[in-house]
Amino acid sequence: MKNNFLKIQQLPFIIVLLFLFNNSSAQYKTYELSVNRDTLNAIDKKNFRQGKWVIKVGELRGEPGFEDEGIFKNDKKEGIWRRYSLTGDLIAIENYRYGGKDGLQQYFTNMGDLMREEGWRAYNPDAPYDTIPIYGTGSNEIINYKIVKAEQYSVKHGAWKIYDPTTGRLIKSETYDRGFLPREIENNVDVADNKIKKVKPKEVLEYEKKHSGKKKVKTRDGQTGY
Repeated sequence: MKNNFLKIQQLPFIIVLLFLFNNSSAQYKTYELSVNRDTLNAIDKKNFRQGKWVIKVGELRGEPGFEDEGIFKNDKKEGIWRRYSLTGDLIAIENYRYGGKDGLQQYFTNMGDLMREEGWRAYNPDAPYDTIPIYGTGSNEIINYKIVKAEQYSVKHGAWKIYDPTTGRLIKSETYDRGFLPREIENNVDVADNKIKKVKPKEVLEYEKKHSGKKKVKTRDGQTGY
């Protein structure tokens, strides 16, 4: 009798759990359940990936496979994502924002030794402009700021470091600012029209300088005309 009474008391709690489970799963078009009954790899009615996902990539053309684990928010990666080898070793920790890499990214060998660190900055798709610094000639001193269109979804930003995984010694280090090294910003920013410009190769500049005072010669372009 006592056992029956306990079962009756537990019924409301079980009903609530069933209601919550059915209510959460009803918002998804497809989903999977883990061994712990957690919802995984859910796709909502708008075909957006939502919540926790586990993505397995098999070996391809000699490249080892891996497994990514992290959170999707409205079909975009968000927060910390971890990558494991198919044998279960942690080989990468990546951070995402707005679906793009943002902040510190770390990559390891299968033995857990740090190989590489990368700094990234993600742009908000709703605000695709950014302010970049203008550096003085031959120095790292900031002399001005300009607003430019952020055409890339995610750009290198911050320190990039490469390590010798056997000794942990730092081999190479570079620091980026919104996708450019300071010397690249100096050469690639057109202060007059406030936008990134393409720099002509050195050979082209030398050719133009050499022939700047000469009369232009019309060349045949394959077209016919009278």
